[in-house]
Amino acid sequence: MRVVAGTLGGRRLQTPSSSVTRPTSDRVREALFATLGPIDGFAVLDLFSGSGALAIEALSRGAARAVLVERDRNAAKVIAANLEALELAEPQARLIRGNALKALELAGKASEKYDLVFLDPPYRQPAMLGDDSAKLIATILAPDARVVTESDRRQPLELELPMIDERRYGDTLIRIHQR
Repeated sequence: MRVVAGTLGGRRLQTPSSSVTRPTSDRVREALFATLGPIDGFAVLDLFSGSGALAIEALSRGAARAVLVERDRNAAKVIAANLEALELAEPQARLIRGNALKALELAGKASEKYDLVFLDPPYRQPAMLGDDSAKLIATILAPDARVVTESDRRQPLELELPMIDERRYGDTLIRIHQR
């Protein structure tokens, strides 16, 4: 796996060795960021970060800062190694080791605002995350913010936010919602 484009384009990324974590493929990331367009200066929140590839890709393409949230200990170690190898440190990149919903609650209480949120939970969890995560996400969205969900096409992650785009890549379903 590699960073597709931007200032870090071509750099290799480590991936967690786990059956639970399934990193977003280079092809899907490339198509997603082409759909998103320019993200210069964006504040990005990457929930269920896995390898950190989505947030790192966003930083490479001009995002100002990214917060990566990952509960899995192995995956968090991989994210930390990727950030270190790419010389991405605070305040540009911050790793939170913990629960995504708890991180959303804390971000809301701290009045943090994000322009782009990636929500890519383990494929077996989307149904139970939809309502809770949508309510919490709404509190941290900047005006015109977008939320990108990634799920299995057979079990789509439903959010009560207006959907502006939907694309399917094999079994992967990408939906882009906008505030």
